[in-house]
This record gives sequence, structure tokens and C-alpha cells, in this order.
Amino acid sequence: MASLNRLLHRLVGQVGRFRRDENGAMAMMMGLTAIPLIFAVGAGIDYGSANMVKSKLDAIADTAALSAVDHLAITGTAAAAQATAQSTFNAEAVNIGNLSISNATATVTDSTTARTAVVNYTATKTNLFMGIFGYPTLTLTGSSTAQAGLTTNINFYLLLDNSPSMNIAATSAGITTMVANTQAQGGCAFACHESNPSADNLGNAGGVDNYALAQKLGVVTRMQNLASATQSLMSSASSMEGPNSQQYQAAIYTFSNAGLNTIQSLTSNLANAQAAAANINVLEVYDNNWLTKTNNNSDTDTDFETAMSQVNGIMPSPGTGTPSSTPQEVLFIVSDGVDDEVSSSCSKSLDGNRCQQPFNTTWCTTVKNRGIQIAVIYTDYLPLPTNSWYNNWIAPFQNQISSNMQSCASPGMFFSVTTDGDISAAMQTLFQQAVAAARLTK
Repeated sequence: MASLNRLLHRLVGQVGRFRRDENGAMAMMMGLTAIPLIFAVGAGIDYGSANMVKSKLDAIADTAALSAVDHLAITGTAAAAQATAQSTFNAEAVNIGNLSISNATATVTDSTTARTAVVNYTATKTNLFMGIFGYPTLTLTGSSTAQAGLTTNINFYLLLDNSPSMNIAATSAGITTMVANTQAQGGCAFACHESNPSADNLGNAGGVDNYALAQKLGVVTRMQNLASATQSLMSSASSMEGPNSQQYQAAIYTFSNAGLNTIQSLTSNLANAQAAAANINVLEVYDNNWLTKTNNNSDTDTDFETAMSQVNGIMPSPGTGTPSSTPQEVLFIVSDGVDDEVSSSCSKSLDGNRCQQPFNTTWCTTVKNRGIQIAVIYTDYLPLPTNSWYNNWIAPFQNQISSNMQSCASPGMFFSVTTDGDISAAMQTLFQQAVAAARLTK
């Protein structure tokens, strides 16, 4: 009995242990949970791969957008920059495997001050694992934007007074030297250029004119300074262009008695303009009162209005100066501001209809109303109280000359240069101001 009881007890224990055994359930549970685990791992791999591809596409989009606004593209049109951005994206994106680009667009627009490039893309990437579960692809989208300030294309027209009064000695010391060496003429500070000086009995050694005398004495004149200042300006403008050799164009004219004399027609080759500026010189006359041997013009050698009319006809209507538009236009005027011409409207005429008076600035208003900036350098018309001609004809309006010239200039674009002043520095300053004003008015 005791043996039977021990047997029954053993059987009951084995049944209990069998009932408590869960090994089979664990196997089934592991089998059921393996499926989502495999899905999760596969999805993680696919998503990780997709993120890597998106990072590459984003970098390509960045590169494409930047290609439309870099230092080379910014000098071209928006359309050309857009084509560059589009081709840059397409050329790089095609190298990424398991990827189909369904849409990729580059859009480049120019405002009045800046260029904006936007690259958008939509792509489909093939999945390695998730396709088993009904998700064969992933859609990737992205966008990149780049912006940069636009270069300003400007045409500069230099209108330089080369009448005899502009060839005064440039410094106080030079004026003193010229006056001391021209006592036979009553003391003259002007280095007037005459092809027949003997007719005027100037009293200069060797019978030379005052132009040759100034050179012999080593006296530098305003016209010489103006020529070298113009050369320096062309060099500075060229150095400011950077990679865009078309950004600034320049034309150089002198004016005196009969309108414009072309030193350099409008060109983007500023090195050529710089070389041409060496030819800037004072008007050469035949002798006193005579422009040529057969033309007695009573020394009416400064006709500002005719020059302004002619240069106004040369300058085209200005644009915004952006690469997609026509250039802006800037007129530089350098003069001592006194007309000497034949006119019936003069308030105080000399010798018939000969008129000396401050410039008529009507043409300045006409030019500015066209949207063209005017920069004016006024080379002071110096008082000469020991000279009877000055006292009779110029002194009465001396105090009007500077304000009259300033009224011709656009706001902030006027500079006065007096004796011992630096014309080159004045031209450089006004050039910088003209460029700054052009950027602000785009």
C-alpha cells in the first residue's frame, strides 16, 4: 500500500510538471513575433538607406542652387543661370543608384537688388526589404534656396571741358611761376595752346606759346591732371569689375567750342580707354580770337549746351543694370563752369553776341529726368583780381558758378576741386558714389 501510494504520488507529480511545462508556447510566441521584428529591421535598413540618399540629393540641390548665384553666373542672365542650375542637378543626381527622379525643377528670378535660385526635387527610391510587405518604394522630396546680390552694370560717359580756361596751372606755386614768367602779357596763369603765338607778341623766350612755356618751366596744368586722373579712374574701374569684364563700360569725350570730341567711344575694354585718356589735352587755337587761320570766333571756346545736347543723344535710356536688363547710365562732367559762346540770350554780351556766363543747366534737368545720374566735378574758376577781363566779365557772376554746377549734379554727386586740389581723388570718390547710388536705385 505504501508502495502504491508512492507510485501514485510520483504519477501526480509528473502530471503536474507536464502541465507546468511552457516550452511549446514559447516556440509559438517566438514564431509569431519574428515577423514584425523582421519587418522592423528591414524597414530600418530601408529608411536608413533612404535618409542617406536624401542627404545626397539635398547636397546636390544645394550645389545646383549655388551654381546659379556664384561669381560667374551672377554676371549672366537669370535664364542662363536657371539652365546651369538645372543641368548641375540632373548631372549629379543621375549617379545615385536605385533612384528615379520624377520631378526636378530649378527656378531663378532676379529682383531689383538680388537673385534667388530655388531647386525642388521629387524622387522615388526602391526598397530592399519593405517591398516584401507591400511597400516597394519610398518617395523623397527636398528643396534648396540660394540668394546673392546682383552686380550692377553701368555705362559711364565722361564729358571733360578742355577749353583754354581749363589749362590753368594746377597749384598755387604753378600759378605764381606762370605769372612771374609772363609779365610781358601782364601776368598770365593760363597755359593757352596756340599754333601761331607770334601773332600775339606774348614775349615768351623763343616765341613759344604759354603751353610750351609751362612745359619748359615744369608747371603742371589742370588738363594734365585731368588726363592722368581719367587714366587712373579707368584702372580703378577695371579692378573693381572682378570676373565680370562687362560690368563697367566707359566713353570719354572732351568739349569746347563745337560740341564733342571723341577720345574713346563706349567700350568695355577699360585698358583701351585708359590708354586713350592719355590723349586728353587742351584745345589748341590759332591765336588770340582765332580758332583757326580762317575762323575768327572771338575766343568763344566753351559751348556746354551743345555738348550736353550731343551726349544726351548718345546715351541710351537706362535700365536697372541687372544682368537681365540694360545697363544704368552715369554722366561725369568735369568743368570750370563758365560758358563762352555766341548767344543772343546773354544777360551781358561782349563783342557783339559773345557771351560769358554760368552754364545753362536746362540740359542737366533733361538728362536727369531720363533716369540718368549726373556726377559733377567743378574745378573752381579762380578769381583773378589783377586781370581786367576777369574783373569786367567774370567777377560779376563768380559767386554763382559753383552753385550752378551743383544744381546740375544728382543729389550727393557734386565735388569741388580748387587750386592744389586732387582731381584724381575727386573722380575716384564720385565713381564710388555713383556705383553705390546705382545699387540703391535699382
